[in-house]
Amino acid sequence: MSVEHPELVPAAMSRGFTLHDSYRSVKQGLRLRRIKLRATGEVFLVRPSWVLPYLAAKTDAVEKALYLRQWGVPFAALAYVFGRDAMFYYRAWLSLGRSTIVGTTVKRAADLPTHLLADEKQTWLQSERHYVATTVGGGCFLGAAVVAEASTQALQAGYGEFLAEARSLAPAYQPQTVCTDGWHATREAWQVLVPAVTVILCFLHAVLKIEARCRGALRQQLRRRAWHVYQAPNKGAFGQRVRRLREWASRQLSGAVHETVLKLCAGKEQFQVAYDFPDAARTTNGIDRLMDYQDRVLYQMRYFHGTRQAAQLAARAMVLQWNFHPYGPRTRRYGIHRSPFAALNGFQYHDNWLHNLLSAASMGGRRL
Repeated sequence: MSVEHPELVPAAMSRGFTLHDSYRSVKQGLRLRRIKLRATGEVFLVRPSWVLPYLAAKTDAVEKALYLRQWGVPFAALAYVFGRDAMFYYRAWLSLGRSTIVGTTVKRAADLPTHLLADEKQTWLQSERHYVATTVGGGCFLGAAVVAEASTQALQAGYGEFLAEARSLAPAYQPQTVCTDGWHATREAWQVLVPAVTVILCFLHAVLKIEARCRGALRQQLRRRAWHVYQAPNKGAFGQRVRRLREWASRQLSGAVHETVLKLCAGKEQFQVAYDFPDAARTTNGIDRLMDYQDRVLYQMRYFHGTRQAAQLAARAMVLQWNFHPYGPRTRRYGIHRSPFAALNGFQYHDNWLHNLLSAASMGGRRL
């Protein structure tokens, strides 16, 4: 393992180790070993992927039950079908969230996406409004932090968790762009965290605001004109099409619809910067699709009910399960990848999604 997958073991392991001790687990009847690194004197437990963290159960015995959590199946229903009790599955699911999201999902620093998308998922904790500051890149969740409010300071702390994990993997990590909606606190938080990052305004949200203010033939016409602007091949053509849209709107529109179109035109520079980064996202579709999954699971579990710490673990478990969930049979049949993790990294450790996740989460996803 230390030769084929050195990212799963401590770096000092290559300089030799000795058997420190061994003991038999009462829970699983499994003999476990601990090794001691010669270079640092650190001691590590060696645990196979076919048992869960804390030796709670055999992986294959609970894999199918935890797989259903992707659709938010209640823990009580899992207990009814698969045995045990609801709290067992709740704790097993939460334990997935103890690993770092970035370190578990991205196994090579070179694969860490530099073009990101960010948004907040509204939720509730003990009937109080909270938000999950969510970061996405490369088709995977890279950050999910529960914050109490959508202010600049709170979001700075939430998105800062992603940045800290990313720089633990790659100390010199510098995202180039982040695509967000028009919420000012989101944009300000990123500009404070990464002053050099280019914040790209989502064009889709601007179009949706226009569509919400008109109906019928006018709505269809405005949609065509707005997306014609979006499809401009370069920055110069984009600016020209924006000017034409503004001129047409001044002649043909009035009221709230006119104001909303002018607002889209006023954001020309914030849209144009995307042309300087061909690989950057110009809309938040890439995060909206993933947040639909968040929304489904949160609604099924009626949001968060325990402590803030439990909510944080649940948010992290949720997104890590997405990153490692297997694609459907049709996608696997015609595609080359079996999961978002495999698509990002180009490989996977095991054909089973939970074995794959537990292997990737070696050392909590951290580099030691």
